[in-house]
This record gives sequence, structure tokens and C-alpha cells, in this order.
Amino acid sequence: MTQSRFRAVRIQQHGGPEQMQIVDVTVGEPGPGEVRIRHQACGLNFIDVYQREGVYQLPMPAQLGMEGAGVIEAVGAGVTHLKVGDRAAYASQPPGAYCDVRVMPAKCVCKLPDNISFETGAAMMLKGLTAQYLLNKTRPVEGLQPGDHVLFHAAAGGVGLIACQWARALGLQLIGTAGSDTKCALAKANGAAHVINYNTEDFVARVKDITGGKGVKVVYDSVGKDTWDKSLDCLRPFGLMASFGNSSGVVPPFAPGALAAKGSIYVTRQTLFTHIATRESTQAMADDLFAMVGSGKVQIHIAQRYPLEQVQQAHRDLEARKTTGSTILTL
Repeated sequence: MTQSRFRAVRIQQHGGPEQMQIVDVTVGEPGPGEVRIRHQACGLNFIDVYQREGVYQLPMPAQLGMEGAGVIEAVGAGVTHLKVGDRAAYASQPPGAYCDVRVMPAKCVCKLPDNISFETGAAMMLKGLTAQYLLNKTRPVEGLQPGDHVLFHAAAGGVGLIACQWARALGLQLIGTAGSDTKCALAKANGAAHVINYNTEDFVARVKDITGGKGVKVVYDSVGKDTWDKSLDCLRPFGLMASFGNSSGVVPPFAPGALAAKGSIYVTRQTLFTHIATRESTQAMADDLFAMVGSGKVQIHIAQRYPLEQVQQAHRDLEARKTTGSTILTL
């Protein structure tokens, strides 16, 4: 069995960015159902922060990172959709993408089309697949039709900018919120029909004004604690509150009776990894994403690049909301 030493980002305990250290690791051969991939780049996401801090607990020591792109170096028994030399990209459990080379389950690794670069592949898989399942699978009970209004928080972030473009392609009127006029302008330029700076405007009042007092059919919210209560007030009767993150903190417990009082509304807490639980569903969603990006209807904006050695600073900037679009670590 061939074994070599490579760099990886590891934490020994949950905590701040300083817990992340670059260490040498040994990488061997893939077992059944696994591949070995040499990364060209890997993506940075808020779930990495949650895992580092311990909001999502990991067994220690732990490696971080949930998405990457590179070249397949070896294929284990039973893997038929990939071969040595294939360009590939993924969003996948378990964490560990912050590294040069890794052995990992092949199930969620997809062949990357030749017309999509490694950097774009690394920047888009987790965020793009998230936008895909939100807009196509996480829909209100009354459905979504062209012309319908939806509210999307953090619209200038990695998922948000993809969602703005994807919603435009679907004919939806996306109302995007962001924390500065610059970020609002970025969301508008990428397809948001309306934008709201939640630091200077009451987004509930603006949503009601935009929708003629009706409210939206669905709110897509990755912010969590800071936007939760007001988001519920933006929904029309039978509307859907789709929570998929908590960048501002975990939403506290709430009384189900409040959902009745606000119009018999629905609440769901989504995670990408339920949607990509099988090889078939992963590939179908990836094919949809690849088609949208390949067609030019969705462009992946990589606004920040950090070498692996600057991973601590990358996390600090992400948590301070200094980033827009997608961020990658280069190798």
C-alpha cells in the first residue's frame, strides 16, 4: 500500500480560529466505496465554523472542510462512476476537505465537467447544491410559480448570490436582504428583484410594501436567531419558513401555537446532507447545478482566495461578515 505525507488542517478541540493548525498526515489507498482525490482547491462555508466552534460536535481530533475539487488518484473496489484521472468535485460528509489529498467516500463525489474550472467546482458544490434543493425541493404547500415573491436572507453570500441568479432563471421575484448597501447592490446585480439593507430598514415593512401587504410564500433563512421572529411576520397564510443555517446563533425554542396565530404557517429545518444521502440523488442535483452553471444562467463569484496557510484569517473574515460570494482555499 502506498502511503505519503500531506498537509491537512486539524483541530484538537472546539473553539476559535486559533484551534486550526496545519499538520502532516499520512494518506493511504482507498478502500471499498472510496476514492483518493488530490485537491486543487477547497471551499469555505459557515458549516465549517459551526463544526470548529462545536455548534455541530465532531469527534476529536477533527479535520475541517466540506467541499473541494481536484483529480482522482485512486479508486476503491465497487466505485464505477469515477476513474483515475477524472476531474471531480464534491460536497460531502465526513469533514476533511482542508487538505492536499484525502481518502473519502465516493458516493457524493461527482465528475466535474470540463467547462467548469477546479476553483469554480470547489466554490460551488455545497453552496450550489444548497440553492438547488432550496428553490427546487423546499417549497411551500401551495407551490411556487413564476412571479411569486420569496425572501432570501444573506443574499450577497455564497449561497445567496447563486440563489439570486437561480430564482431569476425560474421567474421568481426574489427579495434579498444584506447588511450593507454594497452587498445589496451585489445581490441586485445578480438577479434579486428587490433588496433590503436590514441594518437601515425594517425588512418586514419593506416586504409587506413590495408584496402589496400579502407577504411572501417562503422565507429562506441561514441567519437564524437575529432574523427568525421577523421572518415569520413576512409570510402569507400557509407560507413556509425554511431554515437552513444559524450564522447569527441558534434559534431559541418557540411555541407551535405561534405558527397558527401567524396564518397556519409551516416551518422546516433543512440540511443538504439529507438531500444528497444517495448516489442517485447527489448526481441528479449535481447535474442540475452543472447545467445551470454551464449555461451561464448561474455564475459562481469567487470573491476571496486564501492560501491554506491563511485558513485562520479566512475564518475570521467569514465570521466578521467581511466576505461576499464564495471563498476558496488554494493549495
